[in-house]
Amino acid sequence: MEQTNQNRMLGEEKISKLLVKFSIPCILSLLISALYNIVDQIFVGNSALGYLGNAATGIVFPILIIAQAFAWCIGDGSAAYLSICQGKGDTQNSHRCIGTGITVTLILSIVMLALCAVWREPLLRLFGASDQTIGMAVEYFTIVLCFFPAFMLMNMMNAVIRADGSPGVSMASMSLGAVLNIILDPVFIFVLNWGIAGAAWATVIGQTASFLVSALYFFRTKSFRLTRKSFVPHFKIFSNALKLGASSFITQMSIVVISLVCNIMLAKYGALSVYGQDIPISVISIETKVFTIVINIVVGIVLGGQPILGYNFGAKKYHRVRETYRAVLTATLAVGIVSTLIFELCPQAIINIFGSGSDALYLEYAQCTFRVFLSLVTFTCFIKMSSIFFQAVGKPVMAVIASLTRDIICFVPLVILLPSVFEQNEAGSGINGLLFAAPAADIIGMVVAVCLTVRYFRMMGAGKESEQTTENVVIRPSHPGVIVTIAREHGSCGKRIAQLVAQRMGVACYYKEMTALAAQESGLDRQFVSDLNENAPELLRSLYLSTSVVQQAIVAQEQIIRKIAESGSCVIVGRAADHVLSDYPDVVRVFIYAPKEYRIKKVMEMYGDTEEAGRKSIARSDAARAAYYHNISGGMWGDPHSYHLCIDSSCGADAAASVIFNYIKLLK
Repeated sequence: MEQTNQNRMLGEEKISKLLVKFSIPCILSLLISALYNIVDQIFVGNSALGYLGNAATGIVFPILIIAQAFAWCIGDGSAAYLSICQGKGDTQNSHRCIGTGITVTLILSIVMLALCAVWREPLLRLFGASDQTIGMAVEYFTIVLCFFPAFMLMNMMNAVIRADGSPGVSMASMSLGAVLNIILDPVFIFVLNWGIAGAAWATVIGQTASFLVSALYFFRTKSFRLTRKSFVPHFKIFSNALKLGASSFITQMSIVVISLVCNIMLAKYGALSVYGQDIPISVISIETKVFTIVINIVVGIVLGGQPILGYNFGAKKYHRVRETYRAVLTATLAVGIVSTLIFELCPQAIINIFGSGSDALYLEYAQCTFRVFLSLVTFTCFIKMSSIFFQAVGKPVMAVIASLTRDIICFVPLVILLPSVFEQNEAGSGINGLLFAAPAADIIGMVVAVCLTVRYFRMMGAGKESEQTTENVVIRPSHPGVIVTIAREHGSCGKRIAQLVAQRMGVACYYKEMTALAAQESGLDRQFVSDLNENAPELLRSLYLSTSVVQQAIVAQEQIIRKIAESGSCVIVGRAADHVLSDYPDVVRVFIYAPKEYRIKKVMEMYGDTEEAGRKSIARSDAARAAYYHNISGGMWGDPHSYHLCIDSSCGADAAASVIFNYIKLLK
């Protein structure tokens, strides 16, 4: 009932009201998270350490992002899996997934701690440390490194806490750490004169406090309970969480790649310029933190719109998808334009926050960086918004193209190429050429994002809005007895065999009826639910199946399959029903297969396809069914060890049905 009310709200409530409700908590949470990365640089920059101290903390930043990438992948994946389990009413697997996630995060943090401790100085050198900054970078990194387990567990746990229905606790945890960091930074840096070590200690104390608050929550969770057995790794279950968290990992690691390449180029061409190696790295580290704040606001806005977009897309209420998109776009452009005006008109005000300094070269390069490097930040905001939008409406290929075009395909090569071109034309100007890589990448990325958006809305415009139908499919009550689940290769006549078995058993056969019932239950469009496999792109199929709107449809289907099973004896075709009902007694799992040439002939007869079209149709359908099954179960579709019967249907539909029926009689 709660899920139904939530769906009704997403499909009927005023868009602006929904967007404010969902976006503001997201924005606040992301901004609080950003404070951890920015507070140290503000106080360090205003201390005697100056821009060299900022360069040192900036060098460490990408390594922290790597640790955060793993933590967010596990945390966001476990959180998404928890939400799915909540929808299914599954209390058995959620605690195992989360417990495994905590165990894996802890092990990973210790491994990373050990590896970074051994290769600490070479790693920092790789990320741009110079002879002047390496001492401070090592001192800062050594302290932060010792608390990697608390840092990674805190990031992992907070995602789960939000999914458990306690976003306030997550925000309180993050806020406590940020406030402690803000209070302790000036005390340690200025009062106790601990220098950059003081900034590190303020950071880790804040992170540890956040971790403790998060850890305490796990003793009073709402939808799951952790036991000692929960922490024993269950990798089959956990693999599903990893898929759901893959997008978070990719996003974070792209930041690392950009930071690494950028720092290497800054060090190389900075050394050839009047600015030296450290000024550019210090300035770019500040720019990155300021840029992160702007992007976090945009990401918070779009993430707030994600459930609205996803649900209405699945329900085929395209007018509400357009209306939500317009609202998100307006807010995104407003953030981008205001930010651009600030960076262009008064960059000095931003720079002064991180220490005004007395070095004229530092101030000169900082102003130039904000005015050139961030000149098209509005385009960047649109690109980021587009990527998340496409993910929300189940278009992962478009999402990946929009994101990677700007960041990896364009920006990284341009950061390498442009400084070289500038340096060849004028010695010492390569460092300035690097600044033009961002706006150049923004222009190309913007063109691609706009083209994808136009194409998407044209495709959506060609589709029909969902129409209310009076047709009402119901579950037919049945007598207690055997439930037959039938999985089948495309063209093997599995549906016909299932109908014949149901007739002989005197029970109902559920095929398309399942998707109709799931649509009624969830409010999603019937055709959308029915075509989950057909809609899945061949590329990034797993990512498509992990999107929120598709998972919502999958959960609705699984709920219906369980309700059908609880109504009594029946036959259920497809949709991984054998896995969904794996804990039910009296389930007979059947897999129908046939030689490919036989199936091609049947597809040609049923659909009027040519032989070549039949081959392609079989390959596409079977691959989609296998991906769907693996996404749901973590197992292999068609594995004979997973079924009671595997039948070659080339013997004929009647003969195959007789085999199944006779097997059922033997069980009685």
